[in-house]
Parts: sequence; structure tokens; C-alpha cells
Amino acid sequence: MLIQILTHTPFYVWAILAFLIQRGMIAMRDRDLERRKLVMIPAVMLVLSLQDMNAKFGLGGLALAAWALAAAGVALLAGLTGGRRIEASNVPGHVRVLGSRLPLVMMMAVFFTKYVASVALSVAPQLRRDTLFACAVCGLFGAFDGWFAGRL
Repeated sequence: MLIQILTHTPFYVWAILAFLIQRGMIAMRDRDLERRKLVMIPAVMLVLSLQDMNAKFGLGGLALAAWALAAAGVALLAGLTGGRRIEASNVPGHVRVLGSRLPLVMMMAVFFTKYVASVALSVAPQLRRDTLFACAVCGLFGAFDGWFAGRL
């Protein structure tokens, strides 16, 4: 069954995985970034999460509440516990972002959560109406989005 799942996965999914791995590898190095580019990954992850939630469960009810609660809680926690990751840069209009493995780990967590949820819904479409499943998946998406926002 695993081979069938992997071979029926569209090519663009593997391209997205490769892109996320590449972005995560870049995030491991210290680098100078324009200030406006700091919001790119959190914004992309937010849009992708909301789009995926809407496609899988709709944007409303307990699923959206689970997402919002997890996003707010994790954003607050990440913002309060985050260490010094950004410092002044010698380049005007830029900041120095210190490298970390965490963005790669979190991007992989988002990717594999989306992948596993999509496979589960393909195998068992009735899960679309399962409130516990929807809240668990949307809560994870919210936690990931909150982490990215809190680190910002």
C-alpha cells in the first residue's frame, strides 16, 4: 500500500518537498535579509494552511476554532521563549538572521502533516466529517502557523 501511495503522489508534491528542504537548508546559515523578506515564509505557510483547511474541512466551526486557538497559543509561547535570532546588519535595510535547524524541522512537519492528512482523506473520505480528525489536523496547522508567526 505504501508503494501505491508514493507512486500515486503527484510530481508537484515532490517538487514542493524539494523546495522546502532547500529553504530549510538556507535557514541553517547566518544570512542578511531584507526586513520585508522576514515575513515571506510565515505568510506562505499561513496561506497554504488556510487553503488546505478550506479544501479539506471548510473554514468554519470547530476546525477553525482549533486552528485559531493553537495558532494564538503557540505564537505567544514562541514569541515569549524565542531567543535572539535577529541582529543588526552592515547592509542598509537588512537584518542579520542567525541560522537555525528549526525552520527546516517545522517546514517538514507542515509538509508531512499535509501529506498524511491528504492520504488519510483519500483512503477514508468519511474523515472529512470527523470533527476530532478535523480539529486535530487544523490544530496542528495552527500550531505550525503560530510558531512561524511567534518567531517573526
